[in-house]
Amino acid sequence: MHAALPLTRDLVLIGGGHTHALVLRMWGMRPLPGVRVTLINPGPTAPYSGMLPGYVAGHYGLDELEIDLVKLARFAGARIVAGAAVDIDREARRVKLAGHPDVRYDICSIDIGIHTRMPDLPGFAEHGIAAKPLDRFAEAWRDWCAVVASGDAAPETCVIGAGVAGVELALAMSHRLRTLGAKPRLGLVDAGSALDGMPRRTRNLLLDRLAHENVALHERVEVAEVARDAVRFGDGTTLPSGFTLGVAGARPHGWIEDTGLDLHEGYITVDASLRSVSDPAIFACGDCAHLGFAPRPKAGVYAVRAAPILFANLRAELAGTRPQRFRPQKDYLKLISMGGKEAVADKNGITVSGGWLWRWKDHIDRSFMRKFHDLPAMAPPPLPPVHAKGVEAVLGDKPLCGGCGAKVAGARLRAALAGLPPPERSDVLSLPGDDAAVLAFGDARQVLTTDHIRAFTEDPVALARITAVHALGDIWAMGARPQAALASITLPRMRDEMQEATLREILDTASEVFRSEGAELVGGHTSVGAELTVGFTLTGLASERPITLAGAQPGDVLLLTKPVGSGTVLAGEMQGKAQGRDVLATLASMAQPQGAAAAILHGAHAMTDVTGFGLAGHLMGICEASGVGAEITLDAVPIYRDAEELAAAGVRSTLFPANREVAERMVLPDGPRADLMFDPQTAGGLLAAVPEADATELLAALVEAGFAAARIGRIVTGPPFIAVL
Repeated sequence: MHAALPLTRDLVLIGGGHTHALVLRMWGMRPLPGVRVTLINPGPTAPYSGMLPGYVAGHYGLDELEIDLVKLARFAGARIVAGAAVDIDREARRVKLAGHPDVRYDICSIDIGIHTRMPDLPGFAEHGIAAKPLDRFAEAWRDWCAVVASGDAAPETCVIGAGVAGVELALAMSHRLRTLGAKPRLGLVDAGSALDGMPRRTRNLLLDRLAHENVALHERVEVAEVARDAVRFGDGTTLPSGFTLGVAGARPHGWIEDTGLDLHEGYITVDASLRSVSDPAIFACGDCAHLGFAPRPKAGVYAVRAAPILFANLRAELAGTRPQRFRPQKDYLKLISMGGKEAVADKNGITVSGGWLWRWKDHIDRSFMRKFHDLPAMAPPPLPPVHAKGVEAVLGDKPLCGGCGAKVAGARLRAALAGLPPPERSDVLSLPGDDAAVLAFGDARQVLTTDHIRAFTEDPVALARITAVHALGDIWAMGARPQAALASITLPRMRDEMQEATLREILDTASEVFRSEGAELVGGHTSVGAELTVGFTLTGLASERPITLAGAQPGDVLLLTKPVGSGTVLAGEMQGKAQGRDVLATLASMAQPQGAAAAILHGAHAMTDVTGFGLAGHLMGICEASGVGAEITLDAVPIYRDAEELAAAGVRSTLFPANREVAERMVLPDGPRADLMFDPQTAGGLLAAVPEADATELLAALVEAGFAAARIGRIVTGPPFIAVL
């Protein structure tokens, strides 16, 4: 078997548009070794525009038109950065993002679409919603329909812009509101003529349908202001509207103007290879690109047709081979839905309509989305024909988890440590069961701990942030104040420039986390190895007696400051089974520092951070050190979204079987929620045994401070034992 090739080129895709989504799918099936791929997108999903009118009309659920970019990135072996690009430093080849370190590139491709925000229209920013970006509109429409269905709002809506998109969405909105039992009052407004430029027969068919749906058409009128409950025209008249949609005046994103690229009316001018005519390191596609060699209208069909050419040309540029030429067709079939399950088709001046056309369109759209919902299973590299006995058993049938899921099992760790002699130095205090050491300096106490994480994400920034929070856990759990940190980083083999950029991302992010908690990153050690790992050794200062595992008393209440189930969510993400939005939400929670929670819990009798051995394993550690038992109320334990569903589907972290050995000293029900008690956590919450008299006040303070904290059980008299109720 060959070792992984070193990384030598960075490919950065800005935006999760249709072209980039298809490129990622093709990349997953045919990657180019040596290339690190990064996808930058504001959110975890990208809605498919072709199904948006059907979603608005109620024919599809939101999940049916969403492309899960987190799943797609995992399939492609790419890292996903949830953020918005705000500029490109072309000289340094850096993409600048809001709230994230710059991302370097060798080759960059842009597919960010367009927007229909109306910054010059008074009141639109506060009271209107733009049809593009699609994701915000889709969620806003869902929420509005819920309000109308509850009877808390009148079904008064307005669409600004009576082009094809505006008419299609107005018909869809009218249909949906009727299915909710409402009598919609919908206005369609345009500064010019409705459907200007459409063939006469197609235009007449759509205008007749608008009249049939009682959509009030207002042509050649000026919109002066959008208010909370109305649209005001230039002549002083008003149109009642509690939901005002902007479809007119599609615009390029403003930050593109600052890049210095050659633009046409704000769109990036590209040549026949889809490369910027002014910068050979930048490609562009979809609605944000202007096909300078063969101008075409903005249409999704061109984005889809461009994907194989962009894929081939990105590979060609990265590998040093010849590019291909994009030859867009002169005309294309336009399938326009008409609210209900009917559509009109137009091409080359020929117009037809009917329900069969909607079914055809539905088939085309669903076939397109199946490319992303049903990603092909890629077989792992085969084992050599002759290999040592037992290799298959160690490899297992699932990928090795990262984070705490990759830890050595607790029983094996304890057996290995059993032979270590107790400390002989009087200033090294031994605390059985605790992960951190306590060093004595006269009356002062210093806490010393270390943690090391195998990468569970392709994003070094997310990995560094979460690993820093994870490493701080033992300091916080012992009631100490973070002091100093040393980094220990193993980078995979990569080109010098990539190595420097990756190290900068990790160190800058970790330093930010530590400094915000009162500690300093003061140095460390780096090496090159097979894969990315990040670790930190930390010290903390304890002015009082450190909080340990020992000290829990019968009657104490158990408080937990974060949900559990992150190991299952991360395992599900690695297997392509977790939902992208749930993965990003879990990662965001994992990255939440616990310093403020530790300060609130400073009077706890016993405390630990819930990490690799799971909630049950770490609670058993408290029970063993304190000589007590515990009860957990299973329904009270906070669980990460999607974790229970994944557990029910059989998704398990690789450390789960070993963690479950503690169940021999437990009483617990069957089921996926109970299984999550053994799920390994990375950067998990603090588990504290606190006096019952203080529990309510402490829990309220934790919630007020922004923690998803819960009261999950209590300490009881008896031998080390846990009952899950």
